Amino acid sequence: METRAHILVVDDDHEIRALLTRFMEKNDFRITAVRDAREARRAWTRGAFQLVVLDLMLPGEGGLDLARWLRDQEDVPIVMLSAMGEDTDRIIGLELGADDYIAKPFNPRELMARIRAVMRRASDNHDSSAKGEHASQPLRFAGWTLETARRRLVNPDGVEVPLTGGEYDLLLALLERANRVLTRDMLLDLLRGRQAGPFDRAIDVAVSRLRRKLDDQGQGGQIIKTVRGGGYVLAATVERT
Repeated sequence: METRAHILVVDDDHEIRALLTRFMEKNDFRITAVRDAREARRAWTRGAFQLVVLDLMLPGEGGLDLARWLRDQEDVPIVMLSAMGEDTDRIIGLELGADDYIAKPFNPRELMARIRAVMRRASDNHDSSAKGEHASQPLRFAGWTLETARRRLVNPDGVEVPLTGGEYDLLLALLERANRVLTRDMLLDLLRGRQAGPFDRAIDVAVSRLRRKLDDQGQGGQIIKTVRGGGYVLAATVERT
């Protein structure tokens, strides 16, 4: 029985596909490498993947559109690649729910470290949600409910508000440390296992997305507050029920 993690690589550069296939198979991963969104969709229907490495600049249907489609199918971790390396592109990718981002040209060892970190976080989150009754109890705050056993956010009217994997992880980290100021570095360390670089706006982007989703009652900016020069704080009473 195959036990190796299966990764889908989507990149139109043949040399990059070949390089990643050789390197990652040597590191005990199964790889399916395709060149565009159409092939990626076909591959997705044929196999179960634990992570997707996705180039932003694909011919035809772009990487961002494919990322949206993947998110509609399943909450699979996504690591995005881009030759442009612009901060704007990184932010767009993260807004779509990418779990990490690396600019081309990249060191395969760095990409491998990022992949392992993303998969470890996904595994830890899955394990923690199944560790017992206390861990699976819903968290209630400001009329909202985060159902940790099912990884669902429900608004005060009882309607589910979809979250990406990264948004769920961030919200859970804030709820478990309610009314404590968490710096960007602390949040990145909790979520990604690495420190923030001077231009890394991943946390700001994720917080902005969460605020928009919590804003249907006009409370998004009040539930998650910005602390000037400090970071963020979830300013609400949190109860396990």
